[in-house]
Amino acid sequence: MSAKRKSSVRTSTETDEVPELDREWIEGADYYEGKKLVRRGRPKLEKPRRLLSLRLPPDVIASWKASGPGWQTRMAEVLERAKPRARRSAG
Repeated sequence: MSAKRKSSVRTSTETDEVPELDREWIEGADYYEGKKLVRRGRPKLEKPRRLLSLRLPPDVIASWKASGPGWQTRMAEVLERAKPRARRSAG
């Protein structure tokens, strides 16, 4: 695509000056309750998902994708319900 992009438009009426990063600003970046640092953001999952490389036929992938947003979660749920039972030893 060789079309020229439009220049960006300023969205802020404030000046382009960057605030001074002094000690007070840096100390305010972390939040402490007493001496304990309080973590922000999403909490860690008890059982996080793991990345797996899996080869599937293209028509299988296409049909799952065609089922709409959330297809990977639905696929994981189907696999969870169909997981194999533990095998007994032959001895």
